[in-house]
Amino acid sequence: MTLDPWLLERLVCPVTRQPLRHDEAAQELVSEAAGLAYPIRDGIPVMLVEEAREI
Repeated sequence: MTLDPWLLERLVCPVTRQPLRHDEAAQELVSEAAGLAYPIRDGIPVMLVEEAREI
């Protein structure tokens, strides 16, 4: 599922406030700065640190 480009431009990592990279294959938003990947479930980004996995 493709994430809306408008939304992707506005989302930032809640930890670092840096932009995120969309990993479409893994359905995650990746914060290189924080070393975290936030899941996208049913097309909705889950921007909770508790739900992110370390990369």
